[in-house]
Amino acid sequence: MEKNIDYSALADFRYEIRRFLHFSEQAARVSGIEPQQHQALLAIKGLPRESKATVGILAERLRIRHHSAVELTNRLARKGWMRRSRGRTDRREVLLHLTPRGENLLAQLSLSHREELRTAGPRLIASLQTAVAHHRRPLRGTR
Repeated sequence: MEKNIDYSALADFRYEIRRFLHFSEQAARVSGIEPQQHQALLAIKGLPRESKATVGILAERLRIRHHSAVELTNRLARKGWMRRSRGRTDRREVLLHLTPRGENLLAQLSLSHREELRTAGPRLIASLQTAVAHHRRPLRGTR
């Protein structure tokens, strides 16, 4: 077990992550969408081109259970931000697509997030670099 753990650096990094997540949650709510719904739209839109947006993939990307992803997609579809379609080769497969309304909302939120990252990014990077640095400060009260 490593004895020179810089708890201060780890706590600072976690704090910077939490600050950004708090901004993200507030920005989503101000735009009329729940934070998890925003995360779902981003996860669907941000998938690599070779990946299919399915409920299972969404559940994995958001780290939620399959049935929770189904409910989330139901809410997104009711709001008109997402639609579902059947797979062409496997009709059991349900594919997820953003609607133009969902695309517009995500674009608006993504612009504000990019702007926030311009100021929060350097703090996040600095705190991460400190947390993973090889030469850690000794624990307080130890030598």
